Amino acid sequence: MDLEKIYEKNYKKFLVISLLILVSSLVFLGVKLITTGQLIDRDISIKGGISVTIYKENIDPVMIENYLKEKFPEINVRTLTDIATRRNIGVIVESSTQDEAALKSAIKEVVNFKEQDYSSESSGSSFSKGFYTGLIKALIFAFIFMAIVIFITFRTFIPSIAVLLAVITDIIATFAVISLLGVRLSSAGIVAFLLVIGYSVDTDILQTTRVLKIRQGSLYERLKGSMKTGLTMTIAAIAALLTGYFFATSPVLKQIFFIISIALIIDIIATYIGNASILIWYCKKKNIT
Repeated sequence: MDLEKIYEKNYKKFLVISLLILVSSLVFLGVKLITTGQLIDRDISIKGGISVTIYKENIDPVMIENYLKEKFPEINVRTLTDIATRRNIGVIVESSTQDEAALKSAIKEVVNFKEQDYSSESSGSSFSKGFYTGLIKALIFAFIFMAIVIFITFRTFIPSIAVLLAVITDIIATFAVISLLGVRLSSAGIVAFLLVIGYSVDTDILQTTRVLKIRQGSLYERLKGSMKTGLTMTIAAIAALLTGYFFATSPVLKQIFFIISIALIIDIIATYIGNASILIWYCKKKNIT
């Protein structure tokens, strides 16, 4: 594959593709915010509500969810799986209601369980909202400090903006994808986005450093070298995360693995389609070969 011919003829088109992904993601999230009042669906850990666990084998989660949806506005039912045998050992019922007695009574109408097989935990809406706000602030501050480090490292405006644009595309597009898929974001999901910042920025820094600061070989040889290293890291990480996703039984771990996997796939586009195209354009303007 002649990398130079591919980029030389198409780098402007590649940049448009990357920008279209960012713009379309922003439009989708904006429409969702206007129509629903929120960017993404949230679970009770950051919204408030009750989580009930029923320890009983072979309960049909679909049947319970369909029945409870007729009585409660927001219901989510998940299967509880034994880690060793992977058998269905119960269900977790999540609801935004604060009336535990009513929820418990409704579940008893479809599932005959003993009191010792029942457990619950609740989270107040004000506490969950404060927790959610704190996590979002942490995400914003992490991005700001990351941006400061990038500008200090490269000390040139356009390459620094290219790195930031790639990270922004990665975060926004991942938000859009999981929102489109109807994933209920938990506190663990917000933490996953903190990890996404680190995962996405490392390949961009590697690429920018190789292209601008290491002058061995031609522009496209340096770009190709950074791609080999970066793609090896990213593909290996995706493989590990997807393995963890399919074998993990914890919903918390599954969401973390899923979000980071989606983000890394988008990062391949943002880094080697978007950021690489900006670097090529910048090098041509500055006569860097």
